[in-house]
Amino acid sequence: MATYSLAQATKAIHLSPFPVFSSHSLSQTLGILDRRSLFLVIKRLIDQGILEKLERNVYVPQGRTPMTFQVANYLYSPSYVSFETALNYHGILSQFPYEMTNATSKKTISKVVDERVFSYTHIKKDLYWGYEKTSEGFLLATPEKALLDQAYLHTKGLKGLSLDEYDMSRINKSKLKAMSKYFPKLPL
Repeated sequence: MATYSLAQATKAIHLSPFPVFSSHSLSQTLGILDRRSLFLVIKRLIDQGILEKLERNVYVPQGRTPMTFQVANYLYSPSYVSFETALNYHGILSQFPYEMTNATSKKTISKVVDERVFSYTHIKKDLYWGYEKTSEGFLLATPEKALLDQAYLHTKGLKGLSLDEYDMSRINKSKLKAMSKYFPKLPL
């Protein structure tokens, strides 16, 4: 998009399938390759109330409320929803966790966006698998992988593991057994 108007940019954003935008996805959507030009346009879109900035390089169109799960993947990449949050999503853990818990192959960090805590816990790169892209467009650990991720971090003293609180009927036991071979000794 060599020349553009706010109307064209607004239309492109609202027709886009992205629920949340990174600077990169905005560049693709708007067809603006020059970084300086892109950030000038983003600033205008924010000033006009078309975009809302969640944090550095993460934006949401005004009036569109993405799922917290979708936001989680954009805040810190690569990452997928796992641990307590994924166990709750799959109906294995009835308690809803305070934090949106995620696995990442990068360093462990926490972020607070709109008073919501997003925690990203490092797992080894060779354990960074076992997730799927949902129909809503976010990356989520399978039930078995979420349980294994939780158990793995429990062995490291980083997460709790109360198997009596879990509805294990929702776990595919043969999948769990096959997947557990890739983990060090786990308390399952």
